[in-house]
Amino acid sequence: MKAIVCKQFGPPSSLVLDDIESPKPGEKEVVVQVKACGVNFPDTLIIQGLYQFKPELPFTPGSDIAGVVKEVGTKIKHVKPGDEVFGFVMHGGYAEEVVVPGNACFPKPPGMEFPVAASFMMAYGTSYHALKDRGRLKEGETLLVLGASGGVGLAAVELGKLMGAKVIAAASSTEKLELCKEYGADEVINYDTEDLKARIKELTDGKGVDVVYDPVGGRYSEPAIRGMAWEGRYLVVGFAAGDIPKIPLNLALLKGCAIVGVFWGSFAMKTPDQNMQNTMQLMQWYGAGKLKPHIHKIYPLAEAKNALEDMIKRQVKGKAVIECS
Repeated sequence: MKAIVCKQFGPPSSLVLDDIESPKPGEKEVVVQVKACGVNFPDTLIIQGLYQFKPELPFTPGSDIAGVVKEVGTKIKHVKPGDEVFGFVMHGGYAEEVVVPGNACFPKPPGMEFPVAASFMMAYGTSYHALKDRGRLKEGETLLVLGASGGVGLAAVELGKLMGAKVIAAASSTEKLELCKEYGADEVINYDTEDLKARIKELTDGKGVDVVYDPVGGRYSEPAIRGMAWEGRYLVVGFAAGDIPKIPLNLALLKGCAIVGVFWGSFAMKTPDQNMQNTMQLMQWYGAGKLKPHIHKIYPLAEAKNALEDMIKRQVKGKAVIECS
């Protein structure tokens, strides 16, 4: 089968399209013929050896997959060969076939196209877990989303509004912020041209924001914390800016705020029952037409490196998707 292979850590240009052996499932695993795989910012870090974990070389990147069940392990009962599914793997998705843990493989809703299904799990799973389980976002509170036009950011804007919050979207261009407005943002901040802390204060009448959703890091994190309300919750989602910020801890004391880590992948693996409940709620909202993943572009498998380059250059709004077979 064809797969994108990382044989040495480096930029997207170092990846190769190769023939590798088709996988076989363990007793609690599912082999999926991959139709589409979402591109996520962590993919750009994993191939460079810059992520929280380093897969053993060689490996295939890609986590968010959708496709058709080819084979199941002996203890798998909820799906069978021929079923259309979507799921999550730590890596291996940029390929024609992949092994998916049974507790991370879900029946695809009828009518949900494969590219949409492959755009759903990580973006909405991360954002819902962050806002509901880690941020305890309440109706009527104010949510600030940094990097709001990206995959997880746009999902956070959409979910925050659905959960009854006032949503302030922050991004780096007028075009990106217009997309955020389409997804429900009440207010927007262009943090490339505006003072982030001052605009937060202005938009909240000096109160500050209750929850900050931060998948960006870098130079935006400290002013976002300085713009928090008393007993706010700052959600550490990722570091798309490339720099891990060093936060003055006196700010947590002065604000009475919580700095909370969000690692959806570990949450999904460690507490599969709770993740299943979250996923079912997201599926219900999708079925009711309340969630609509934004597809930036679909790339063929052979052009996976171009998708990753576009992600690194911050040219992707919403989700980029690789068509695998």
